Amino acid sequence: MTDPDGELLGPTVHRQLRQLVLSGELEPGAPLSVLSLSARLGVSRSPVREAVQQLIYEGLAVTVAHAGARVAVVDDDRIREVLAVRAVLDGLAASSAATRLTEADLGELTALLATQEENLLDNVDPARDTELDLEFHTFIRDRAGNHTLATELARLEAQAHLYRGDLWNHPRNRSTALREHRRILEALESGHPGDARAAAEAHVCGLITRMNRR
Repeated sequence: MTDPDGELLGPTVHRQLRQLVLSGELEPGAPLSVLSLSARLGVSRSPVREAVQQLIYEGLAVTVAHAGARVAVVDDDRIREVLAVRAVLDGLAASSAATRLTEADLGELTALLATQEENLLDNVDPARDTELDLEFHTFIRDRAGNHTLATELARLEAQAHLYRGDLWNHPRNRSTALREHRRILEALESGHPGDARAAAEAHVCGLITRMNRR
């Protein structure tokens, strides 16, 4: 985890910690001890301390008085708030990306959905499935050409995946989410911003509906 000069790669440490959080290996409420995490990852404390601060900025961790940093807890009320805002911003991102995506971009999104479809035949793997879902949405928002939008959506999407309900893990929900992803892709392929916005908003609103039906 070092570069040729021996300097620790801070972004790599951040990605590792972020994945531990999003996969649930570090559960909501779990302490983020810099000492323990540096030993776990086999790195010095400095990049771990920076990574924890980045997680706090992203809303994936919080600082608790007299207890240090902990993985954030996203309850039902919080997830509804996150998804309500995300629906609007996801719609904006898809609308903006619709006229900017190249054929190569659309091919990458198609390949991502093909992988998601293959994974439906396997058992749930939270780390794998979370990573693919985030990759799909990240790809679209990064093609929207709006840095502020991309930054805010990155935080909201990560926070949404902290929720430990069955929004992504239940077999029926996984299949439904894939169908909604396909509709987003079809709208993006059409190049119609309004259709892309509607499909993206419907996907996130669908998450809220599935949550309320539990």
